[in-house]
Amino acid sequence: MVEDRKMAVLRAIVEDYVSTQEPVGSKSLVERHQLGVSPATVRNDMAALEEEGLIAQPHTSAGRIPTEKGYRRFVDRLSQVKQLSAAERRAITTLLEGAVDLDDVVQRSVRLLAQLTRQVAIVQYPTLSRSTVRHVELVTLSSTRLLLVLILSTGRVEQRVVELPEGISDDKVAALRLAVNRAVAGKRIADAAEQLASLPAAYEGADRPLLSLLVAALVEAISDHRSDERVRVGGTANLARFGDDLDLTIRPLLEALEEHVVLLKLLGESGSPARLTVRIGSEVPYEGLASTAVVATGYGPGSESVATLGVLGPTRMDYPGAMASVRAVAQYLSKILDEG
Repeated sequence: MVEDRKMAVLRAIVEDYVSTQEPVGSKSLVERHQLGVSPATVRNDMAALEEEGLIAQPHTSAGRIPTEKGYRRFVDRLSQVKQLSAAERRAITTLLEGAVDLDDVVQRSVRLLAQLTRQVAIVQYPTLSRSTVRHVELVTLSSTRLLLVLILSTGRVEQRVVELPEGISDDKVAALRLAVNRAVAGKRIADAAEQLASLPAAYEGADRPLLSLLVAALVEAISDHRSDERVRVGGTANLARFGDDLDLTIRPLLEALEEHVVLLKLLGESGSPARLTVRIGSEVPYEGLASTAVVATGYGPGSESVATLGVLGPTRMDYPGAMASVRAVAQYLSKILDEG
């Protein structure tokens, strides 16, 4: 009972401080929240929370603010991620359904996350190395030119024009298409490259040179982006909400936002799309960002994660709201990739 009541007081302090950005006093807690106890009891609970290092008094005669440890306890005690409102769900569906390609999906997702959370949003493009080959299409442009289209599970599409030394029939194109897809469809990129390398050796005569040309074009399409780990950032204007923490927080954060490698490190490894991670203060793996928090998760087709997305903001973040938005956008992105 006492522990539950203390957690209710901590939750109220976190919510009020996030909302007002002002230290919270016992009087305002009693007035704003239905805690069911006297102001004296609330003051005792606040004293106990302060002794545990969960809240602190920034200066004499002030109310209390949550500490990093207090935010951590608050997040850990959230029984489940809250549900978005119907309006928020409609906003996600409306914005993302109109996307025309992967680039458009990522751009819209960043803008949407920044709007929903009022934080800095970061979305990693699906990485080629984690994806599988969905289909390879061959389109005849002329008797001596083929368009090779590589379609991946992440929604990425790569195209190459292959110049042939001599004319080729539609039947031959169909046979080559079948041979390539049998070798690589459903395979991870690394495995597909290995399968392609050994494919021409299995064919004799005139088919082998043609197959070698196609294999070379496919391997080039794969190799061009194997290490391409791009991210898109949105909502940097929300940094103004850090208030007076310009030198301590915003400048190192702006420096971090310029380095994609750092951003990927901030998001962390993309685990299961069902797993949400929240890192607060010193848990954030970047020196100088002790006043920030990161909420992130993976996304991808099915149960597999091929990239990460999340939001970055001050430790006085609306964690329930940020967690709900990050999860919802990730789930919708996963659905798009699954159906693509």
